[in-house]
Amino acid sequence: MRYLPLTEADRHAMLKVIGAAGVDDLFVDVPEAARRDGPVDLPHHAGEMEVERRLAALAEKNLSAGRAPFFIGAGAYRHHVPATVDALIQRGEFLTSYTPYQPEVSQGTLQYLFEFQTQVALITGMDVANASMYDGATATAEAAAMACRITKRKTILLSGDLHPHYRSVTATALQYSGLEVEALDPDPLDIEDLLGRIGPAIACVVVQNPGFFGRVRDLSALAAACHAEGALLVVAVTEPVSLGLIAPPGEMGADIVVAEGQSIGNGLNFGGPGLGLFATTDKYLRQMPGRLVGQTVDTEGRRGWVLTLSTREQHIRREKATSNICTNSGLCALAFTIHLSLLGEAGFRRLAEINHANAVALADKLRRVKGLRVLSQTFFNEFAVVLPKPAAPVVEALAERGILAGVPASRFYPSYPELAEVLLLAATETTTEADMDALVAGLSEVLS
Repeated sequence: MRYLPLTEADRHAMLKVIGAAGVDDLFVDVPEAARRDGPVDLPHHAGEMEVERRLAALAEKNLSAGRAPFFIGAGAYRHHVPATVDALIQRGEFLTSYTPYQPEVSQGTLQYLFEFQTQVALITGMDVANASMYDGATATAEAAAMACRITKRKTILLSGDLHPHYRSVTATALQYSGLEVEALDPDPLDIEDLLGRIGPAIACVVVQNPGFFGRVRDLSALAAACHAEGALLVVAVTEPVSLGLIAPPGEMGADIVVAEGQSIGNGLNFGGPGLGLFATTDKYLRQMPGRLVGQTVDTEGRRGWVLTLSTREQHIRREKATSNICTNSGLCALAFTIHLSLLGEAGFRRLAEINHANAVALADKLRRVKGLRVLSQTFFNEFAVVLPKPAAPVVEALAERGILAGVPASRFYPSYPELAEVLLLAATETTTEADMDALVAGLSEVLS
C-alpha cells in the first residue's frame, strides 16, 4: 500500500459517484485513433526488492567517477566534499525550507544566504553578489541582458574561449529579446582579437577565465578597452576553486562576474543540479537579477536579515522586472557556504594550490607520450592536448580499459573538424599519481 493507495473497491466507488461505468469512460473525448490499445512497452510491476536489484544491475553498467582514474572536466569538476556538508544540508530545517518571503520565520535561511553572498563577493573580488541563480550558463545569459540594459546597447560579444553550453544558453535565452549575440569561433590557440572587435555598438564582452581550453589570462587590458568604449566586461568562471589562486575578476576590472558553483560543496551528481553565482559592482546593484538578502535590525535593535530589492523580479512588479529568475538553488548554495566555511581562506588557497600542482604534474607526465602535445601553457587544473589521432575514439578505448580520460572537444564542436584531435583533461585534489600513470600508460598503448 506504500505506492498504490487505491484499492479496486475505491476505484469502483469513485466511478459510481461521477456516473462512469469504467475508466475508459473518462477518455471518451480522446479520438479512438489517438488511444493506445495495449499496455505501454515497459517492464511489468514488481516488488520493491526486485526493482532495487534491476536498477542496481543497470547502474553497474556505468563507470562512475569514484571507480576509475577520472580526468573529466569541461565545466563540471570532481572534488572531495566533506561528509559534514551532506550531514548539515540534510537537516530538516534546511532540506524542507523554501522561499523566505516571511523573514520573521526564515531567519536561518536568510542568514546563510547572506553569508553565501558575502563569500561569493569575496572570492570574485566584487562589491555585491545575489542569493544564487540556477547555474553558470543561465547566469551568463542574465549578465549579458543586464549589460544591455545598463549600456542601452544591443550587441553581445562572446569569446571563443567561453564554454559552448554558456554560449548556446545565452543565445537561446536572448533570441526573442531584440538583442544580437555575436559568438566567435572556438579559440584553442589564443588567436582571437577581442580588443579589435570592441566598438560603440558592443554592450559587453563575455570571456571565461580559466578559458574553456584551460588557458588563464590577465583580463586587465580587455577591461580597460571595454570601459574606453563604454562597454562592460562580463567574466564567467566554470571552476570556482581557481579563485583561490588566480587573481579574482574584480581585481582585473570586471563589471559582472558569473560562475558555476558546483565545484564547492556539490558533487557531480550525474550532471546536476548546478549553482549559479552572480556578482557585480555597487554601481550596477539595482540592475542585478535574482534575489538579494540584506542585513538589518529589528525594533529591539537585534541583528536580522530580509529579502531586499525583490521588486526587480516579475512576481512582484512584472513591468519593472530585470529578470524572470524568481528562485535560487538554495540547498546547493547552502552546501557551497558550508564547504567554503570549513575550508576557510587558508584552506581554500591550499585546495587551489593542490589542484594546480596536480594538473602541472599530469601535463609533465603526458609530455612523455609519443605524438601528444600539450596545447595550454598557462592553466589552472585543466588543459588541452592535441593527439595524433581523433580524440573521441581514443577516449572510448580508454573507457573500455577503465580510464575516464577527459572530454574530446569534438563532443562540443562537431562542426569544427580542426578540433577533432583536441582533448580536455582535468586534474583535481582527488587525482592520484597512480591515476596519472594509468592514463599515461593507457594513452601510450592506444596511440601506438
